[in-house]
Formats: sequence, structure tokens, C-alpha cells
Amino acid sequence: MADTNQITMEKLISLAKRRGFIYPGSEIYGGMAGMYDFGPYGVELLNNLKRAWWKEYIQKRNDYVGLDSAIFKDPRVWEASGHLSSFSDPLSECKKCNTRIRVDKELGKIGVTADEKMSEADLNTLFSEHKTKIKCPKCNSSDFTPVRAFNLLVKTNMGDFTGKNEQPTYLPGEACQGIYLNFKNVVDTTRVKVPFGIAQIGKAFRNEISPRNFLFRTREMEQADTQYFVRPNENKEAYQKIKQERWSWYLKMGIKEENLRWKQHDNLVFYASDAWDIEYNFPSYGFDELEGIHDRTDYDLTQHMKYSGTDLNYTDPHTSGKYIPWILETSVGLGRMFLAFISDAYVEDELGGETRTVLKLAKELAPIKAAVFPLLKNKPELVAKARQIFDFLKEEMMCEWDDNGNIGKRYRRQDEIGTPYCVTIDFDTLENDTVTVRDRDTGEQERVAIKDLINFLK
Repeated sequence: MADTNQITMEKLISLAKRRGFIYPGSEIYGGMAGMYDFGPYGVELLNNLKRAWWKEYIQKRNDYVGLDSAIFKDPRVWEASGHLSSFSDPLSECKKCNTRIRVDKELGKIGVTADEKMSEADLNTLFSEHKTKIKCPKCNSSDFTPVRAFNLLVKTNMGDFTGKNEQPTYLPGEACQGIYLNFKNVVDTTRVKVPFGIAQIGKAFRNEISPRNFLFRTREMEQADTQYFVRPNENKEAYQKIKQERWSWYLKMGIKEENLRWKQHDNLVFYASDAWDIEYNFPSYGFDELEGIHDRTDYDLTQHMKYSGTDLNYTDPHTSGKYIPWILETSVGLGRMFLAFISDAYVEDELGGETRTVLKLAKELAPIKAAVFPLLKNKPELVAKARQIFDFLKEEMMCEWDDNGNIGKRYRRQDEIGTPYCVTIDFDTLENDTVTVRDRDTGEQERVAIKDLINFLK
């Protein structure tokens, strides 16, 4: 079996396109930077990841409730949150070919740290000191424009009928703001009491200067966020518990522990008092952020109370005292999560003397749970029986019909998309109502009675 760390991102990208997981956005027009479409198997894996994450917080927990907030929000939301003033990246352009670079990332490549709290003037000083060591990724020049802060919010003209764009609305720079806006609604309309959490899966958009690394950094993303509301100064123990819960979830869902590590933020973003990342060891890219876990104190609710004029204090049901809860956040981009899971599952090994590529995804996550094959597609009696079995299986799980090519080739196709079981209908099936079930990971085959098949597969 091949070492996962030796698998390249090029192989993963090739598999993802060839097997219908991920397509470049607007590909027939030449593609669009930072945009990707999830294909037939990709959308199934993505939905399974969402379901597994939602099950963890909403189905299995009593202290979380769910939410799905609107994408468009009052523009004042982004003023209150700090995104209009602080949500920016340092941009510079190559004077020869006009290629844009993100200055902090380019400095980081040569071992120089640019604090995200630095002013434009300080960034320009730092950039000037090291500019000769930085090369344009397109033309190799070191002749760049001065650094300027580039706000990442995406402006829209929604509701603007003048064409002047004097009062722009914005696509969300992060999905979680809808949770803060609905904090009072959730408290007023449900039986939750602090401490409690709100979970949401929602869209976010960022006008990234240099989207890169496949699904790792894109301009449109989906985020799975939780915000856990605690009493003031009762954050430390809950924060450590949440960190351990998120780490354990990845292990439970099949991620290898050696491919994960913790990293504490040295330079905190404007809203956080403490922040840690779970990093994943991505093929070719190395360790980088998978999920962020942030102690946001009372910043968000305080800001929205100030800007909206609405009282967001929580009334303690036992003491009748009022306070603004502190917030502990988990946030993960589902594109990065998707990339981590297929990276961890990708294996090249030998089975039956042949080399194969297989995605050893957790069965809960596999896009297709079972593939159904008639041994021969030119035998009507086999095809009819296989169709009958396929029809009742697909009522219970995602299944796929495949009668193209020999059985070996069909197995290889299903291995590459991570299908845990292949069910073959042969001549013995017609005689004794049993089928052959082949296991993806071991290649072992077992005869199973049709009446027991659903329970066996589940």
C-alpha cells in the first residue's frame, strides 16, 4: 500500500475530475479562478459530510439547535462585525505583467511573518526590505507596486435601482453572522438556556486576491459553523472541551491522526481572544488550516447590539440577572473538509496481483453504498434479477447499476469512487437466491442471501 504522504495533489485532482467529483467552474468558457462545481459523486460525498456533521450537533446533542439564515443581510451587519474596516488582505501588483500577489503569503514563503494587524505603512516597509527576494509567479520579475489593503467583501447591487451603487449590499464574508443576528429569536422561540449552541451550514464569498491550491482557497465556499454561548468568564473549560470534540470527530470519521495537528494563532484576528487551528497534512501542500476554533468573547453580540439598537442581553432564568454571553466558535470550510477526506482516503495498493487506486472512505461518507452488477449483460434472466435487486436496494441507500465491461473493470471503477460493496448477480443467484458481495477494502467475497442483503450492507 502506498504511503498517503507520497500521494500528490495532481493525482487527486486528476481522479476528482475523471470520476466526477469536482469540475472546474465554467470550464467550457476556459474556467473561472477560485470556482469549482461538485459533480455527481462529489455532491453525494459533500452531502454525506454535511449530514455527518449535522448529525453530530443536532441529532445527537441536546444543547445545540440548527439555523439556516439568509445570504443577504443589512449592510450595517458588516460594519458592526468589523468586516468593512478590517476584512482585507495586502495586495501588490507586478509592474511588468500586472499579476496580483498576496503580500503576506509571498513574504511567508521566504520566512518573513507579516502580522495581519500591521498598518499599510508598516507592510510597505517590510515588503520593501524583502522585495528583491520575491518573484512574480508569472514573469519572475521583482518589480511590484506599493502594498494596499484590499477588502475581501463582494459587493452587489441587490436593491439598488439607481445604478450608482452608492449604498452597496454585500455577499457574506463569513456565514456565522446570521447566527448572531438570530440569537435573540432563538432564545425567545425555543427552550434553550445558556450554555447552548447554534449550528449552521451556509455560504460565504471572498474576493480572494490569489485563489489557489484547488479547493483549499476559493472565492465561493460553504462553511459549517457552530457558535456556543456561555456565561461571561466561563469560557476556558468549555473551549477545551469543544477543541477535543472537534479533534475526536475527525478521527471517528476516518482521518488518520498522524495527518492532524494543532496550531495556535500568534496574531489574533480582531474579534478573538484565543484561536487554534486543526491543521491537516494535505498532499503536496503540507500542513495547513482545516478548521478554526475561536474564543470570540462578547465581541459579536456587543457590536450588533450597539449598531442595531436592539437589546441582546440574555436574562438568566435563575437569577434574573442580565449579561451578554461569550461565544466559542468552530468554523470549517466544507471544500477543505472535502479535500482532507479524499486525501486521507486515497490509496494505491495491490489486490490480486494488480495495482489499483481506491478511496477508502468511511462507509457513512461513501457517495455510493453498493453497486449492483449482472454477471453478464447479454443474459436477460440475470439482468432481470439484478434489476429487481437494484430496485429494492435503492429504496434504502444510494446504489449504482453497472453492467459495462468485465467484472474486474467494474470493481476498479467502484474502488476509485469509494463504493464499499459490489453485489454481483450470477447463475447461482437464480438457483438459490444468494448474491456475491465483494468488500472494497479487502477484495474478499461472500455469498449472502437476498433476504439478508439490506441488513448485511447496513
